[in-house]
Amino acid sequence: MSDIAKHNMNSENAGMFGVSGTGDTSGYGGLQKRKIQIGSTERPFGGYFDDVVDGLERAYPGFNDAIEQVVVDRGELTLHVRRANLVEVAKFLRDDLKFEMCLGVSGAHYPDEIGRELRALYPLLSLTRNQRIRIEVAAPDNDPHIPSVVEIWAGNNWHERETYDMFGIIFDGHPALTRIFMPDDWSGHPQRKDYPLGGIPVEYKGATVPPPSDRRVYR
Repeated sequence: MSDIAKHNMNSENAGMFGVSGTGDTSGYGGLQKRKIQIGSTERPFGGYFDDVVDGLERAYPGFNDAIEQVVVDRGELTLHVRRANLVEVAKFLRDDLKFEMCLGVSGAHYPDEIGRELRALYPLLSLTRNQRIRIEVAAPDNDPHIPSVVEIWAGNNWHERETYDMFGIIFDGHPALTRIFMPDDWSGHPQRKDYPLGGIPVEYKGATVPPPSDRRVYR
């Protein structure tokens, strides 16, 4: 069983909108939200998705080792790529399958998925074929390194900096991986789910108002 398949199971999140602990800003915590992990999709995928996957299999000899999972959900095709193979797969997608444009990279944080807590998601566009797919790459919290794709899609430069700033993913090979929103000496990454609610205290002249996480009462 692959690493990603081990996480394809149902679970429940407690709290407002599925948030547990002090992340539940309502203080209610009585709602239950069903969480469903999506497994691999069986062929046929439908539409041009089969052509994309078949084309990548033909062009890229290491397809079976590099692609952990192929998922079609809500009309989107996502290729789950091992981080060690990201650059190779990206080059084949750009050069052989004509996905000339990467529309950036977004981060995600799943603290309960041990060993795969951090995700980088890349939406790709083929201008030649007017087709869209996505790449998803996982990295563990204790080794948050994913290769940079700036040498393949130069427009990802600032997007990788933003994802590093907000989620702490380190894009190896980036020409200047520095924060883009927060100050250089900022501690932590604000869009991670373990980031303290409320941020920092607000200081006024002669008084300090603590962040919400320090002044709310949770039951």
